[in-house]
Amino acid sequence: MAVRRIFVAGAGTVGQGIAEAAATAGIEVILSDVDRKHLDMAVRSIENSLNSLIERWAITASEKRVILSRIKPVVGLKQTDGCEFAIEAVPENIDVKKDIFKRFDKTFDPDTALVTTTSALSITQIAGVTGRENKVVGMHFPFPIVRASVVEVVRALKTDDQTLQSAKQLARQMGKEVVEVNEYPGFITTRIMIPFINEAIHLVMEGIASAEAVDKAIKLGFGFPIGPLELADTIGLDDLMSMMEGLYRELGDLKYNPCPLLRRMVRDGYLGKKVGRGFFVYEKGSVKDEDTGSQLR
Repeated sequence: MAVRRIFVAGAGTVGQGIAEAAATAGIEVILSDVDRKHLDMAVRSIENSLNSLIERWAITASEKRVILSRIKPVVGLKQTDGCEFAIEAVPENIDVKKDIFKRFDKTFDPDTALVTTTSALSITQIAGVTGRENKVVGMHFPFPIVRASVVEVVRALKTDDQTLQSAKQLARQMGKEVVEVNEYPGFITTRIMIPFINEAIHLVMEGIASAEAVDKAIKLGFGFPIGPLELADTIGLDDLMSMMEGLYRELGDLKYNPCPLLRRMVRDGYLGKKVGRGFFVYEKGSVKDEDTGSQLR
């Protein structure tokens, strides 16, 4: 049976991507955040994303209106009735995620599947604060969420088969291929992506090449649609650093230790596309190289 309605808690980059992908697939989305301003910004960001599809003739203006009509922004845990999935899309902080899941457990029907989008934290540990550990599953959406064609569906220690299959069905309904993964920090994509991006940042910090040159070499050399530094900007440099720190804590491997330039940029407010500047400057659809390599020299 097709999924008709989902709840997404967190209107940041991840929540926006999930909301847009689900709404495009015909699913009604209750998009929740604690701040009305964040919700308004999220809706504008989704609208801009859809506008770019119109410019490429991928959708029509009327289709855009229909997609947006399926996204219902709300402050807090409201309009939860009839939601078949409750999806947490908040930053990589175990205490914040546990608090969300405690609230989910009290608010949603016992049959509702609870989903975490964590890429580095223990799903089993998050599920442990609920009274339905068998109904908790991970769904990791690689960036950029709308364009990426795969979702990692992650089985925690007590996830039952029904919940796992339901999550797979949701992913497929959103037009994604499914890769089933057993719980482990970073799963597949993040484990590989993080050292890749971190090394690209080191190249810029060490003055070996500009951000533009690094991305150009990777895109043209390996046929990637997006370079590692533009991908970092898309994720959000603060969110990226949180992922790295989570993997570093869990696995203790230095390759996950955030590059000093990344830490510096986050401190200075260079957070990527969401603020208009990161490794590149984003102005009305154009991308310009940001001279980040000189910041630590």
